[in-house]
Amino acid sequence: KLPAMKMLLLLIALLSAALLANAAPPTCYSRVLSLSKEITESFRELQTSKIVDSCVETLPRLYLDIHNYCVLAKLRDFVAYPGCDRVVEVNELKEKARSLYTILISYCRRDLVFLTDDCNALEIPISPPIEHS
Repeated sequence: KLPAMKMLLLLIALLSAALLANAAPPTCYSRVLSLSKEITESFRELQTSKIVDSCVETLPRLYLDIHNYCVLAKLRDFVAYPGCDRVVEVNELKEKARSLYTILISYCRRDLVFLTDDCNALEIPISPPIEHS
């Protein structure tokens, strides 16, 4: 009975190790990339929503590219924008933007490489490629 128990424990240990190997923790880069996409999408939804306050139209554009050094200034400007304080969705978006900024300048500072510093590129979002079938 004892050898069977040892085999069962060994099998459980091997399966656990295999599962953990595939579930790698998120890297700084992957976290920043996913959060920037989430913020950009939330901003897009906010702009197209019919029920949101008219002040949303005056917000600075929030297209984010974490490979562009100007993203830091873009985030600072958005968080510091004085309008729309009464709109809950805008405040939530500002909190996410503040979190992304903090992650970029603090936790991921040495892990990220900025490929450009073209601030104009953050004013006009690049359309996703059209897939042909």
